[in-house]
Amino acid sequence: MSQDRTGGTRVPGSQWYDGEAGPLVRPYAMTGGRTRPGPTGVRLDLIALIALDTGAPRFGDDTGLGPEHRTLIELCRTEPQSVAELGAGADLPVGVVRVLLGDLLELGCVTVSRPTPPGLLPDDHVLREVIEGLRAL
Repeated sequence: MSQDRTGGTRVPGSQWYDGEAGPLVRPYAMTGGRTRPGPTGVRLDLIALIALDTGAPRFGDDTGLGPEHRTLIELCRTEPQSVAELGAGADLPVGVVRVLLGDLLELGCVTVSRPTPPGLLPDDHVLREVIEGLRAL
């Protein structure tokens, strides 16, 4: 760690991080000033599950994807993640993550699914009857 001109500590090799202030790139700079995802029509609430699209093209360094986009892709590479988990894993505000995921959705890099609401899950009584029926066979 070194000290910057204001006396704060700085992570080696990072001109965009100040030990006391944190990241120096503001969220609106990461999203190009946008506050909402593009015209995807998909609701990206905290529990929406984001998975890497298996048919998505592999992106090299020549694309317009920023480092934050690439971080989100890497976090989804092993297993689907919720929007909240992606925000925590990428250390980004959820609003920024939603905008970046909107970009990735438009590019076909990720897919969004919704967990089944508890009210739509079968009742325990129904499941017991199914198990008893299977045992009777």
